[in-house]
Parts: sequence; C-alpha cells; structure tokens
Amino acid sequence: MFLNLDEHSITDLALKDNEGGCLTYGNLVAHIIKFYPQLKHRTVAFILCKNTVGSMLGYLSLVEHDIVPLMLSSKIDSELLETLMATYLPAYLWVPKEEKAKFFYPSVYEQYGYILLETGNEIYPISEKLQLLMTTSGSTGSPKLVRYKKGNLEANAKNVATAFGWTKSERPICDLGMQYTMGLNVINTHLYVGATVLLTTYNLFSGEFWDYLREEKATNFTGVPFSYDIFARLHFDRMELPYLTTLSQGGGKLTDNRFIWLADYAKKNNKRFIASFGTTETSARMAMLPPEFAESKVGSIGRAIPEGELFLIDSDGEVLNDPIAEGEMCYKGPNVTMGYGLCREDLNKDDEWNGVYHTGDLARRDKDGCYYVTGRLSRFLKLLSYRISLDQCERLIQERFNIECACTGTDQRMDIYITDADKVKEVQEFVMNKTGLFKNLFKVFLIDNIPRNDSGKIKYKELNPK
Repeated sequence: MFLNLDEHSITDLALKDNEGGCLTYGNLVAHIIKFYPQLKHRTVAFILCKNTVGSMLGYLSLVEHDIVPLMLSSKIDSELLETLMATYLPAYLWVPKEEKAKFFYPSVYEQYGYILLETGNEIYPISEKLQLLMTTSGSTGSPKLVRYKKGNLEANAKNVATAFGWTKSERPICDLGMQYTMGLNVINTHLYVGATVLLTTYNLFSGEFWDYLREEKATNFTGVPFSYDIFARLHFDRMELPYLTTLSQGGGKLTDNRFIWLADYAKKNNKRFIASFGTTETSARMAMLPPEFAESKVGSIGRAIPEGELFLIDSDGEVLNDPIAEGEMCYKGPNVTMGYGLCREDLNKDDEWNGVYHTGDLARRDKDGCYYVTGRLSRFLKLLSYRISLDQCERLIQERFNIECACTGTDQRMDIYITDADKVKEVQEFVMNKTGLFKNLFKVFLIDNIPRNDSGKIKYKELNPK
C-alpha cells in the first residue's frame, strides 16, 4: 500500500485535526480500501486541500486507487481554478462539503467533511508513470504543473525520515498546507514511519494554534522563513514547550540572524534545529544540515539526503569537481519528478528529467561538502554593468534593519519595498553604500504589507507602491 500504511499497528493513531477528525492506521486503511468503488482509474482529480483528516483521506485514497490528484488550496482564486479546470478537465473533485454550492456536479461519495464530485468530463490518456500533480511555487495564475512519477513521494518519505531520524513516536504539528510540497512532505515522511500527524488549520498568530500544540504534545514543527519571523514576534524562545524537540526549516532561505537565533535556542533548550532545502520538482526536500552543525555552518543547507547527490555546474554546464566551488546547484536522486505540464496532453509525456534536476539556484560548496544557496540565477540586475543580487540585497536589508523587505527592478533601477515608514531614507542610503552605486539607481517604496503566498514566499508580481 502507498507509504506502507498497512504495515503499522492498526490501533496507533495516524491522523488528527483541530476540527475533531481522527483516524487510526487500521481505520485509515479500511477507509482507503472502500473509497468510492466506481472510480474511473487513470484519471485526474482536483483536491481542494485543507489540513484536515477528510482532505488527507481523499489524497491517500485517490493515489492508492491509481487516480492522479492535483493538489490545490481550498482558498484558491476562482479564476485560476476555472483556468485549471478548463485546461486539465478533471474527472473528479474532492472538495470540502461547505464548498459544494460553488459547483454544479453530482456528489457521489462523502467522508469526514469532504465530498467527491464527478464532473462527467471526457477521459483522456495520461502516462502510466504519473502519480501526482502540483502547481509550481512561482506559477500563480498559470496552469504550469509539476508531474510526479510513481516512486517519487515514497522515496522522498523514506530518505527524509532516515535523514531526520523520525520514528513512530513523533507527533509533528503541520500547519503548512498539504497542497504545498513541504507541507505534504512533512505528512508523508511521518506516515511512512507510523507516527501521528497533527493537522491544523489554525493560524500561527492564534492562541488556538499554541493551545493545540501543547495539548497534543507536538514533538516537531517544520516552518518556512516567514513562520519563524512570526515565532520571533511572539517571543517563542520564552515559551515552555517541553515536548517540542525538533524545529525544522525549509521553503526558502533564513536570514543569518534568524538562523543563529534558532540554532542558539535549540542549543540552550536541548532541542534540534535542522535546516533543509527542497523544491516542488524534487518532491520537496533534497538536502539537510545535521543539527550538530547548526552553529558552525550558519546559512548552510547541508548535504544531500540519502540516495541523493548534490553537485555544481559552471555556466557551460560542466561539473565543478573542486571540493570548494560555486556554481549552479543540481540534484540527482529518486525523488526528482518527470518535468512540467502546461496542458492535458503533457500529462501523457514520459520522464523528461530522468532523475536529474537543475535548480536554477546559485550555491557554493565548502571543504566539508556542505552547500550554501547564495541566490537565484534569474534574480539579478545589471546596474551600470555591475551584477547585483536581489536576494542578497533583501537579506542585507532584513538583517540590518529587522524589517520586511522585497526587491525587484530592471537593469535601469532597483525597486525596494518596505513596510516601515521611518526607514525609507536609511534603506536607500544603506543599499547605495553597500553597492557603491549612485543613489538614483535605487527607489524605496512604502507599502502596507509584503504580499505572500500560502507558504510565505513573496509574490513579487503583486508588489505595488502606495
């Protein structure tokens, strides 16, 4: 069975959510087996995801019955959903019961607050290797999908569980959406070892989240950089959380200050801080930094997970074999997906990447074989012939002023967006001095907030000055 769900004790708790849903491994397996028996196999289904037992049951059942789910947020923009519906013509929708009125398809099955809608769309051929579809992190408003092949998710679950040392005694609290590759990875890796996954729809700012974490004795938490910014605002380091033993990070680069803060907290409180790195295209995690290096290798993503390999290439595509090097980071492993899809015909394509993925990230490798991501190949401006990293400028501003910041621009000017009116002039002068370029090459815009997606990543296309 998918993720070896039927190999765990039938009485052990598999899933629990903050809405009252819970399933033991025995009950979960039974529900998966009897899930709507009239399913048309090798078809596409859309899941409008919430972090609830019902949403998880649909995902696990559809994969087990050879249906290919596309994981989407239950809060997805209606226009984007319409575009995706018209592009991929799903045979089924698995949606929260309260969303039923938005659709005009018949309901054929119901469990744990979710209903299965049958669209009646024409069935079309898809690759026998295809197992799952996810939107790319940068494709808001686009039908571009990542095509997962059979074996990707289970290989990643097994190898990440091994790297992190997860066992059945873990109780991870998962607030990252399961439609987000890192959120799904947290769930899959823990189900693979027979742990109890604590699903939550609570906001990190809410008292309910922290009450739920304490009451359920959560043992580990995985957050994106924005999650830990919230932790800092809430003075997380002053909280009494004796059962929480591991903090993990993914989904973007932490500032060095935040990295040090987490490493210091972990050391002082006898906990583990594990930095990691992954992409949707690699079924989430592909590297992690062992917790014992958190203090000595600030900012590092560590080394590849088991069965994976990280390597660097130069601008000509040649592998850089020197122990200490810098170039584009690439990854090879069984969790590399098949490629992208832009239309339903693409879902019948074979594996285009063959286990090797070029990340588009610039990285350096140190003498110990640990990697440090330094920026994106595409996130550079050329101001007066000088190559300027937008990612590095963001980090410098965030660390110097402890404010939210986003940088965009053209080769004529860098645009800097901040939310603190008192820092506009200081930020402009700071960047000017750091780069040694003219002041008129930088413009600072004051905005109400930095737009972010569900996983906390900045939505650069939505940045608008006042």
